[in-house]
Amino acid sequence: MNSYDVAIIGSGPGGYVAAIRCAQLGMKTAIIEKYSTLGGTCLNVGCIPSKALLDSSHHYEDAVKHFEEHGIDIPGDIKVNLKQMITRKQSVVDQTTGGIDFLMKKNKIDVYEGLGSFKDATHITIKGKETTEIEAKNIIIATGSKPSSLPFITLDKERVITSTEALKLTEIPKHLVVIGGGVIGLELGQVYKRLGSEVTVVEYMDRIIPTMDSGLSKELNKVLKKQKFTINTSHKVKSVERKGKEVIVKADNKKGEEVIIKGDYCLVSVGRRPYTDGLNVEAAGVKLTDRGQIEVNDHLQTNVKNIYAIGDVVKGAMLAHKAEEEGVFVAEILAGQKPHIDYNLIPGVVYTWPEVASVGKTEEQLQEEKVDYKVGQFPMRALGRSRASMDLDGFVKILADKKTDEILGVHMVGARAADMIAEAVVAMEFRASAEDVSRMSHAHPTFTEAIKEAALAATEDRALHI
Repeated sequence: MNSYDVAIIGSGPGGYVAAIRCAQLGMKTAIIEKYSTLGGTCLNVGCIPSKALLDSSHHYEDAVKHFEEHGIDIPGDIKVNLKQMITRKQSVVDQTTGGIDFLMKKNKIDVYEGLGSFKDATHITIKGKETTEIEAKNIIIATGSKPSSLPFITLDKERVITSTEALKLTEIPKHLVVIGGGVIGLELGQVYKRLGSEVTVVEYMDRIIPTMDSGLSKELNKVLKKQKFTINTSHKVKSVERKGKEVIVKADNKKGEEVIIKGDYCLVSVGRRPYTDGLNVEAAGVKLTDRGQIEVNDHLQTNVKNIYAIGDVVKGAMLAHKAEEEGVFVAEILAGQKPHIDYNLIPGVVYTWPEVASVGKTEEQLQEEKVDYKVGQFPMRALGRSRASMDLDGFVKILADKKTDEILGVHMVGARAADMIAEAVVAMEFRASAEDVSRMSHAHPTFTEAIKEAALAATEDRALHI
């Protein structure tokens, strides 16, 4: 039987990054993955393939709607070749998962393919083509999450689908009904909207992206309506029925009236649930919470001292980069170091266009916590760079402490917001004030000038270009 310093169950961004960092720190490391490719949800059916399709559909929309204005004339019809789009997406996925294979070999990490389950606190049984057993001093659970559904919905994975199926459709839906107005639903909704689908979003809460700052919700809602999305908030779905090629969704609106929406596809994106099926945690004595998450302390240690858990299977935001941070954190704890993670400074991003990004506290949280704050906001349309590329929607909003001027939260909607948020994370990591950021020189013309202007607006309301 092979024995290891650390074994990791699950090879998503949390698991494979933990494995690399453990190996870098000199530990003999194994990683166990039940699927034939490494990388977990994010690389195979999540972040990476959805960005590939978002990018392809964005190019198509530009060609159809904006090229002419840019002085690019394309004779004849511009057609969508969905098959090729999906093929390109798959090649991006294959290159990326292949990159993880390379990193495992480079760092001399043993990879086991099969379902890993606990025999006891130091032994794992792996059921693959054949059954093997390994021993490990320490074990990290990184089994991630799966799409959730609603109890009365039957997912047939043909017409009533999750994000996994939405990434490999063979036809463009005529009318895609999206249940859930969170990140996944809106991103995939936008892919098919650009390709010509009618898209209706049904959201239980009173706004889309309900976990983010309400200013971002309002702005994105406005932009999506402009893009001809139908958005129904405060709607409670009560049944989803498939009849042949038609899906009928019934919901109650906020007045309690029944609304019937018919489409040919229905994407159920009501969040994700922690995944521990088949893990047999009981055999190791590991405790789960009532929400099905693995219970951990501040060191991401379970109630069994040599077993840790990271990523979507523990509490906190289900984000790939949060799992990566936790993977490195646990590896460094095992090596006797003293790492830290500031969960307040893990950014959240929605990859629609315009993009939405956020870090730190929202206005709603600061009001709840009774913090005395000030707001600096600047619209994207006032930037030369935005006009040059015709990306006028959105704004940057900086929330700072009224007394100390320390930045407490940054929220933005606009082109390249996903990349711009990193500046806000750096500033907040170093506990910068709004004035500190306002005094930094930002290259002109760039989208990031909006951050400087918002910081100026938060510093005695002295934005220059508005």
